[in-house]
Amino acid sequence: MSDGAVILVIEDEPHARAVLQVTLKQEGYVCLHASTGIEGVATALAREPAVVLLDLGLPDLDGVEVTRRIRERSGVPIIVVSARGEEPHKIEALDEGANDYVTKPFVAGELLARIRVALRSVQSAASAFETGMVCIGDLAVDFDMRRVTVGGAEVHLTAMEYRLLGVMIRSAGRVLSNRHILRQVWGPRYDDRSGYLRVYMKRLRDKIEPEPARPKYLVNEPGVGYRMRLP
Repeated sequence: MSDGAVILVIEDEPHARAVLQVTLKQEGYVCLHASTGIEGVATALAREPAVVLLDLGLPDLDGVEVTRRIRERSGVPIIVVSARGEEPHKIEALDEGANDYVTKPFVAGELLARIRVALRSVQSAASAFETGMVCIGDLAVDFDMRRVTVGGAEVHLTAMEYRLLGVMIRSAGRVLSNRHILRQVWGPRYDDRSGYLRVYMKRLRDKIEPEPARPKYLVNEPGVGYRMRLP
């Protein structure tokens, strides 16, 4: 169950908003709502919800701008709710700091699973901040010692592989766009070098994945980027 976590729904369509509210309340979440982008930003900053569900097609501000404004002042997980034709805007929102996305139409179970991942990712980030150590399944990264182990056995990574893993694991559970990863690892001049990312992601998978061809940790988000999957 949710332990009463507060979820903010920013959605202008009344029926969609009502469905989301019923779904969330049935799972024990406390639900807030906003029907415009400006109201949504104000509510997110004033009420500090555990997760924000953000529709991209709002009447005043688009979802990308709402994401940008929230992210300037808050680290709250943002899950974008997008229609299938909004792929470029979805990627823009991820680049601006959104954590995840669901595509309309979606089933309730998928949305609830994404919310649970977002909540766990906050806990994982807090643990890393407090201890310098992140453990995901058999994979452990000690940021203080710059040491990576899988199942207790140390894995030797190159500097760039370690940098890539660090970017992914510090945002565990969150979808990262290809451009975001490239900027974080190689710098802004490389944000269109997707070939770099594919090569290094394969090398990293070969070293940390039990079955590199069927990744357990570093999973693809088709057409968008990658995610460090939480158990």
